Amino acid sequence: MEFIGGRLTVKPGPDGNRSEILAWLQRRWAGQSSGPWLYPYRGLRTEADGGGRVPADGVLAPARHFVGHGEWSDPAGVLMTVEVTARDPETDPYLRVEKPDGYAAAGVPVYLLIDRDDCTVTVFTEPEDGRYRRQLNKPFGATVKLPAPVNITLDTEPLKEFAD
Repeated sequence: MEFIGGRLTVKPGPDGNRSEILAWLQRRWAGQSSGPWLYPYRGLRTEADGGGRVPADGVLAPARHFVGHGEWSDPAGVLMTVEVTARDPETDPYLRVEKPDGYAAAGVPVYLLIDRDDCTVTVFTEPEDGRYRRQLNKPFGATVKLPAPVNITLDTEPLKEFAD
């Protein structure tokens, strides 16, 4: 369940390809003894007042950032959120409009949307006044640079395998 924009919605559970995409992303930070980690399916309080409740597909945060947290964490200190479309016509538009606004209002610096419907990666940055001021949209297969505070370049060619 998610609560954002004053609405309660049901979020589909991850299918195999969605889980593989998150595993692919986690490997980008594997092997680092310190630094950030991509936490899968982490609950965040979103929106300017913290009233939203979103179990993000992935949350990039410093290692051990969530020690002692309950089910829902304040987004302070989060570097990036990740969502992967679920091939669900009812919830996927939600990932493209309402979630970016909720994450931006909460001050999350980077939102990465991996869209399996149109085989694109969208990077939302520069949150200000409840909206991201910049969006970069690239097709699967392109090289995508995630800006500070993430500072990593992704070769998205492997995402083509998980588009279905």
